[in-house]
Amino acid sequence: MTKYRLSQQHLNLLTTCPRKFQHLYLDNLSLPTTSAEQERLNWGSQFHLLMQQKELGLPIESLMLENQEMQHCFDNFSQAASEILNPKTQENIILRQAEHNRSINFNGYILTVIYDLLIAENKQAQIFDWKTYSHPQNKKKLAQNWQTRLYLYTLVETSNYLPETVSMTYWFIQPKSKSLPYKLKFSYNQQAHKKTEQDLQEILDNLTYWLKHYQEEEIEFPQVEIIDTCHTCQFATSCQRFSEVYDQEKDTEYTDISSDLILSLDSIPEISI
Repeated sequence: MTKYRLSQQHLNLLTTCPRKFQHLYLDNLSLPTTSAEQERLNWGSQFHLLMQQKELGLPIESLMLENQEMQHCFDNFSQAASEILNPKTQENIILRQAEHNRSINFNGYILTVIYDLLIAENKQAQIFDWKTYSHPQNKKKLAQNWQTRLYLYTLVETSNYLPETVSMTYWFIQPKSKSLPYKLKFSYNQQAHKKTEQDLQEILDNLTYWLKHYQEEEIEFPQVEIIDTCHTCQFATSCQRFSEVYDQEKDTEYTDISSDLILSLDSIPEISI
């Protein structure tokens, strides 16, 4: 079997809706991006580039010259995270790198991560991730997100650090916000590491099974069992879930679903993977 390279985005999709994973990565169907979404993505990419260039010691003034909002956000972040951007000492640092890539072979798949910033010291290692949107309200949900779980798991599996000596911190840098950036830090332990390994094994065993039947018998991947979020999915009609969502929601004041979310498959352009 050809080895698939999987990221945390793939794992999140396989967990929440395997059918959507099929549509995006096997059927080669793309989801249209609104202008507002594209603007947010562009801003996020620009901020990540800014942080990467700073870590490399390259000039960053040109990236902020014509973007006062970027300058404002960077200044706020520098104030909130001065211990990261301007550490007092680097004596114990073994590795400090932006956009740091790591990968592991697991159950016939290649799992890959990219750390926005990794700071590895003699006795501990810290992963940092920049999020250019407001912080989530549910810390427990973020702890269960596969970005958090896979990033920590991969670091332990590719180093000599014990789970208890690694951590991951999200910094939420929101454009047009007057408040300082907000952070959420997650520690790790051996129990969480074992649970992640067990869950990875189950997900990838399922993926192998689904791929086999999809390729040999054209059997589609399973649909998500909880349809509460289907009304926000562009594949709701093709999955024959739109009527279910509508019937479920029309008795709870939700009677208008935007036509932008109800797209035929013919209207979605194909993309390469």
